[in-house]
Amino acid sequence: MRPPTIRDVADRAGVSKSLVSLVLRGSDQVRTEKRESVLRAVRELGYRPNAAARSLSERRTRTVGVLLNDLRNPWYVDLLDGLGSLLHASGLHMLLADARLNRRVGHDLAGPFLDLRADGLVVVGTLPDPAALDAVAALMPVVVAGAREPVPAGVDVVANDDERGARLVTEHLIGLGHRRIAHLAGFGAVGELRRRSYEATMRAHGLAEFTTVESCDMTEEGGHRAAVRLLARPDRPTAVFAVNDIACVGALSAAEELGLGVPRDLSVAGYDDTSVSRLRHLWLTTVDPAGHEVGRRAARCLLDRLERPGGEGGVHLAAPTLKVRGTTAAPLRPS
Repeated sequence: MRPPTIRDVADRAGVSKSLVSLVLRGSDQVRTEKRESVLRAVRELGYRPNAAARSLSERRTRTVGVLLNDLRNPWYVDLLDGLGSLLHASGLHMLLADARLNRRVGHDLAGPFLDLRADGLVVVGTLPDPAALDAVAALMPVVVAGAREPVPAGVDVVANDDERGARLVTEHLIGLGHRRIAHLAGFGAVGELRRRSYEATMRAHGLAEFTTVESCDMTEEGGHRAAVRLLARPDRPTAVFAVNDIACVGALSAAEELGLGVPRDLSVAGYDDTSVSRLRHLWLTTVDPAGHEVGRRAARCLLDRLERPGGEGGVHLAAPTLKVRGTTAAPLRPS
């Protein structure tokens, strides 16, 4: 059997094809009884609009490419939820791609979205070569979410305020009475912002001499190795602030292997408020970077670009908050 057409819907509802089109586009120029009649016919017939035909007539595909730098990072779940909810409410669909996989197999990062004629692109996370966006930004609206690297003109950046978030968690540890507070630092602009803020906060509280930074690759294994180095020092810290929750989990493992109780012997805090941090047997103190809000703002920026192309890009920062849980407490003795 052939699939139902818009003419079948019109015949069933007793209206014209043009009126069915108005209803399907959500027009408010249709009387309530006519709209209900059309929608009832759509349900009864199981009609689905021909997206390809609509794209040709509107010169839009109503799709948005979403390029993720790392599908393994659980923080992106909240961001994608906020992004997708607003895009869906606006009649747009997301097409996801893994930037790491594209690079590994030698594919152009944004090529598939250009081939599919997506209406716009949202880049989530830090790309290893931000210059790769130059050519794409000249062809479609682009928004970068969750990263702080330089971007081409006309590209909006939406992220949380990393400096404020790092200050919140560092001041929390200082307020508990810790002095020897170490930082497991990450890479890229986000890692740099969090590290600099930690160092500035330590200086502001007269604790510059206790500032200790150990670099890691922001993975659990990297956090574990860096924490082992820190905790093996004769003047080991009494608190560790990790650049993200994943590295923080590695620090927890290192503490356990060395026989240190958390938070009795060592306070540990992360960043990102991922689902991992909320697992009851971990219950990490961490920074909530407002991922859902970042996603919604990124969607709003893209929608604005679609409506009003051109103009300079801007940086839009969402306010982070501190989530105090079970991995931080006052030191047993002054540090």
